[in-house]
Order: sequence, then structure tokens, then C-alpha cells
Amino acid sequence: MTAKVIADDVEALTVVRALAAEFRAGASERDAERRLPRQEVERLSASGLLAVTVPAEHGGADVRQETLAEIFRLLATADASLAQIPQSHFVYVNVIRRQGNAEQREFFYGEVLAGRRFGNAQSEAGTRHVQDIRTRLETRPDGSYTLTGVKHYATGALFAHWIPVLARAEDDTLHVAYVPRDAPGLTVIDDWDGMGQRTTASGTVRLDGVRVPADRVLPHHLTFRGPQLHGAVAQLLHAAIDTGIAGGALAEAAEFVRTKSRPWFESGFETAAEDPLLIQRFGELAVETKASEALLREAARSVDAARADLTDDSAAEASVAVAAAKAHAARTAVEVAGALFEVAGTRSALASLNLHRHWRDARTHTLHDPARWKVQHIGRYVLSGTRPPRHGLL
Repeated sequence: MTAKVIADDVEALTVVRALAAEFRAGASERDAERRLPRQEVERLSASGLLAVTVPAEHGGADVRQETLAEIFRLLATADASLAQIPQSHFVYVNVIRRQGNAEQREFFYGEVLAGRRFGNAQSEAGTRHVQDIRTRLETRPDGSYTLTGVKHYATGALFAHWIPVLARAEDDTLHVAYVPRDAPGLTVIDDWDGMGQRTTASGTVRLDGVRVPADRVLPHHLTFRGPQLHGAVAQLLHAAIDTGIAGGALAEAAEFVRTKSRPWFESGFETAAEDPLLIQRFGELAVETKASEALLREAARSVDAARADLTDDSAAEASVAVAAAKAHAARTAVEVAGALFEVAGTRSALASLNLHRHWRDARTHTLHDPARWKVQHIGRYVLSGTRPPRHGLL
């Protein structure tokens, strides 16, 4: 497999703008038919966008987090499902940066630059809570490992070349095993039936005695023993997706009102777009959307600053900034996607138009990590200077 190698931030943004316009054209039909975006994912790989965080010394663009967040925001304005698919890819590229040794970095960065994709096998269902990981990584006499467990919500796994699996070793420490998609004993099941993000293929991964060489396993538990940005980077991309959903919904609502909505008879205007009450509401929704975009940029810049000088304090500042962006974007995405019907009128509710995909995507995606806990950590930080915990979800 070959892929373009993007040189810098400017080129990355140029490429994603063109791809977003291309992906927007078929987004509604893919969602309505639950037609998985296999060709679109291949286009993402070939474009070089999936390799933009590879360090410069390994041949990558090593773009700023501000650029990466904008990439995800732009993709999500076009197709929120498609934007969600590579989120875990970048998270697990980041794990290699943090915990991979020299040989692992050289190998996996080469894979990413060639256009190969990481999925994820992280979350589990039916456990006590999200960090109750029961998938086991057992050591074999020759030093290799065996993986056994069942994963759910495995976004990207169906489209992946490598599936990073979160598992616990015999001493209960957390590791990531990078497993080839076609490994014996690994099964990916396309059983995702969520009301939103319908084409992410976030189904089930079963691991039945999967053999893993020792050099494909990374000690993820070490990530959280000092200041880290693992959670901030992951949550920044979630915030970018929510912000993009809001922007996409607002743009489609405006287009619908300009071209299809009828004015209310009492308004006295010839077109719905002239109605001052609608104008007011669009202004309110635009303010919220622009606020989410501004918070996203601020959060990304905070992460970039922390990467340049990583300390407990800089990591805390970045985590709090990202938490604020995520909490605001989650609320804005649901509000704007729901208000689309309020401003567009009765016709907008027709299933054939599929405008409800924006709300379904927003409502589904914003279930990633409760915003109320992010607000709690922000409040503690502001009131008492208590740094956020290092659990990787903030």
C-alpha cells in the first residue's frame, strides 16, 4: 500500500478541505443506507492525513494539535461517522510515541506512513465501569503473549490493518497489544446498531487465544505515572467531532431555510430567511457554534504548549482546557442539531431528507465520557487548584 506523505500543517489543511467537500456529497446516503465508507476510508489513507502526527525524524509532518483538531472538525462537518473512524488511530499512534522503543517506533511509523490504519479494541461491555478491563494478556514460555477477551464499540477495527488491544497482564498492569487484523483467533463483527454514527462499524472484537509477539506489546500503564497528554489528545479529537457536527448542522439548516422553508404568514415577509425571529435564532446558534470553535482552538494550543514543555502544571492546564472545549461542544452539538428542525419547519422532519442524522450523530457521539464529570474537574481546578486525575479520559 502506498500513500502520499504530507509535508506540513498547511498542506494537511489543504488536503482535508478538499476531502471534506468530497465526503459531504454522499454522507446522507451512506447514513440512510448504512453503507460503510470503505472507499472513503481508503481515500483518507491514500491522502496521507492518517500519518500527519508521525514525528519529523521518522519522515512525518508532526503537525500541531491545533491542525489535527481542525482536520477532525472539518471532516465532522461533512460526515460525523467518517470523522469518528480515525480517532482511535491517532490515539494509538500517540501511544507509540510515548511508550514505543526505537525499533517499535521505526516499524509502526513506517506502517502509518504507508497508509496503514489502526483501529481499536478498547472498551468492554458488562463490566463494573469503563476502566474495568478484563481482557487478559498472558505470557507464553517463549516470551510472546496470548490475548483472550471480548471488546465492544471497536470503532475502526473493521477497516483496520492493525488493531490495538487494551489488556491487562498477569500483574494487572495495562498494556496495548498491536494485532494484525487478520491474526488467527481475532474476529471483528459488524454488529453496531446505534441510532447515530451508523457507518462507523463500531462493533465487537473477539480475541480467542490470539498470539502476539513480545515486540508488538507496549506498557501503557507507564503512560500515567507522570505528566501526560494521552487523555487530552484523545478528548480533543472528540471535542473537534462535536464541534464539527454543530457546524455541519448549522450550515445545512441555513441552506434549507434559504431554499426550502416557507415564511410564517404572520411575519409579512416573502421568504423565511427574512423573518427577524428566525434571524435571531440563527444568530444565537451561530454564537454557540463559534464559541465551541474558539474553545477548541484554545484547547489545542494548550496541548501544543504542554507538548513543548510537559510538566504537571502544563498537563493540567491542557486537560482543563480540553475538558472545557468538550463540555461546551457536546452541549452545542445537541442543541444546534435539534434546533435545525425548529428553524427549518415541518418539512425538515421528512425521513427522506435525513436531516435528523445530525442530531442522531450528536446525541450518540456526545455519550463518549460524561461532560458532567469534566465540569466537576474544571470546578475543582478553578476553586482549589486540584489537578485533574491521570486516568486518560480527561
